[in-house]
Amino acid sequence: MHSIAAYIFAAFAEIAGCFAFWAWLRSGKSVWWIVPGIASLVVFAWLLTRVEAEFAGRAFAAYGGVYITASVFWMWAVERTSPDRWDVTGLVVCLLGAGIILFAPR
Repeated sequence: MHSIAAYIFAAFAEIAGCFAFWAWLRSGKSVWWIVPGIASLVVFAWLLTRVEAEFAGRAFAAYGGVYITASVFWMWAVERTSPDRWDVTGLVVCLLGAGIILFAPR
């Protein structure tokens, strides 16, 4: 459960950090948006080190499914765009893959 929480918080920290840069470079927001963006990306990187995985590559691979899910949620909650059935189908497939990578018996 610790890894799942770390992944969820990491995903939102990464998305928030990247969104800050998007807002600055693509939406005309102030350059000062990158300050919290950088802080958020630092938190993201730190959180990924909290994942209980033997190898960084495995932790990062499993994180991909969580990131995709969080991105679709962000699109819905922050950008006010509803995911379509293909968005939802894709994120379910990715979460299944992430679960296999992270929780498979070794």
